[in-house]
Amino acid sequence: MPRKVLRSAAAQARGSAERGPTHPERPWRLRHAPDLPPNAHKGLAGRVLCWCGSDSMPGAAVLVARAAQRAGAGLVTLATDSDVLRHVVPVAAPEAVFAPFASESEFRELLRARSTSGKTPDHARVAGPGLGLGAGTRKILEILLSASDSTPLLLDADALNALGGDLARLRRVRAPLVLTPHPGEAARLLGRTVGDDDRARLAVAREISARSGALCCLKGRATVVAFGERVYVNPTGNPGMATAGAGDVLAGILGAYLAACRTGIDPAWTPWDAACAAVHVHGLAGDLARERLGMRGLVASDLVQFLPAAQERLRATTQLDSRIP
Repeated sequence: MPRKVLRSAAAQARGSAERGPTHPERPWRLRHAPDLPPNAHKGLAGRVLCWCGSDSMPGAAVLVARAAQRAGAGLVTLATDSDVLRHVVPVAAPEAVFAPFASESEFRELLRARSTSGKTPDHARVAGPGLGLGAGTRKILEILLSASDSTPLLLDADALNALGGDLARLRRVRAPLVLTPHPGEAARLLGRTVGDDDRARLAVAREISARSGALCCLKGRATVVAFGERVYVNPTGNPGMATAGAGDVLAGILGAYLAACRTGIDPAWTPWDAACAAVHVHGLAGDLARERLGMRGLVASDLVQFLPAAQERLRATTQLDSRIP
C-alpha cells in the first residue's frame, strides 16, 4: 500500500480517536478487536446468545447472526420460539445454532444454564431486533433484565421499545448494558421529540446514558457513543446505509465485540472499546460497500459482506498509526 495512502488512513484513525474521551494517564485511542491466540477455539472466540427475530421478521435474526459471525464470534446461538426461524436460519445462517423455548419458564431455565456459573456460559447477549411488541416480548425482556449473572447485554429495536420509556429500570440490571437506539427509539425512551443536529444528538446520547446507567450508541449520521461524560463521534458511514436491517448488522458486530470483553484474550478490552470499534467498523463496511457497489441500492447484507475487509482496514490503520511520522 502506498505510503501516502497509509498516512491518510492513519490520519483518519487519529481524527476519530481525538473526538473520543481521554484518561488522566493516557489519551484514549480507537482500537481493533483483540486478535485470537494460536491455540484459539470457538469458545475462546466468544459465545453470543441472540434473542432476535420472529415469524414476521426472520431476516433480523439472520442479519444479527451473520454479522456476529463475521465480526469474530466463535459460536452464535439463537434463542427463539419462532417456527419460521427454525426453517429460515439453517439455510440463511447455517453456522448458527438454536436454543428453542416455548414458555417463560423455559427461557428462564435457558438463561440459568448459560449463566456465568455454567459450563459453557454466554460471553454476551443481544436482544431486540425483529421481535415485535407482543406481550410475550415484554415478559421475556423482564426475565432477561432480571438475570442474576453479569453477562454483557445489548438492547436494540423492540427490546428498547418494550421498555416503555422506563430507563430507570435498567439501573437495576447487574450486567454491563449497551443500548443502540435510532433517533425514533431514542425519542420513545425519553418521551419527547429529539433534535437531529450534532449538538442535540450529543445531548440525547448523554441523557439516555445518564438516566439508564448504560452505554448508549445513538445511531444515525455520525453515530454517537456516550457513557457518562465520555463521548465518541464516529466518522465512518454514508447515506446508503439508511436501509432496513443496517441496525441489525451493528447489533451483531457489537455482540461479538462485547463477547471479547469476557473471553480473557485481552483484559484491557472494555465495553467502551467494543462499542466504539463496532460503530466504526459498521460504518467502514458501508463505505467499502459504497466504493464497490455505489451508494444507491445498498442493502444490509452488503455490510455483512464487507465486514472482514472493514475490520482488516481498522487493524491496519491502528497499527500503522504508531509507525508513520
